Amino acid sequence: MHRTRPAWVRALTLYRRGAGAGDLGPWHGALEPALDARWRAWSRFRRLDDPDCFALYSVRAQPDPRPPLPAVDDHTLVVVREFRRVPMEASGLGLVLFSARPGHAAEVIAALAHWVERAVSLYQPTYLLLAHSLEQPRVSALLAGVHEIQALQGGRPASFSVDRALEEIGPLMEAPPDRYIYCPDGVRARARAVAPDAV
Repeated sequence: MHRTRPAWVRALTLYRRGAGAGDLGPWHGALEPALDARWRAWSRFRRLDDPDCFALYSVRAQPDPRPPLPAVDDHTLVVVREFRRVPMEASGLGLVLFSARPGHAAEVIAALAHWVERAVSLYQPTYLLLAHSLEQPRVSALLAGVHEIQALQGGRPASFSVDRALEEIGPLMEAPPDRYIYCPDGVRARARAVAPDAV
């Protein structure tokens, strides 16, 4: 008996909070994993320098007929490097988006891939993903999950810092990277810092 496995697709959706649309607007109910088995994992992030700008990272099966969010920018992510501890116990998640100058996307990805390999041993994250956009190859995403208490006990000054990588790739960037912090919905926020179905 042959069983077809679902084709899991990693996606990153950038959107702005719509006027009168509520927090997640038409997506809110569909984001509950119990209501939609096509979603394997998802995490929502809020941009640090723009509180109305959000990023929704998801691992989901296709097709995914979903109502549009306000000012949507959708990316299908192609994994470059991924590291996951099992079981994953994260108390914090961070997302950084990089936009390379034309002609420098490969250099930025290579430098970030090298940083990821060093970060695995230095910061010991519970989860680390480096990917680039299929639709816009100059856009790269770095997603990390850390266990803050373990990081502090280990004496590491920062559990997720890309400052050293920026020293190398800064001249190759179109603009400074966009930094996002984990921003669960109300139900998740009451339950725990990072939901079990995140990342």
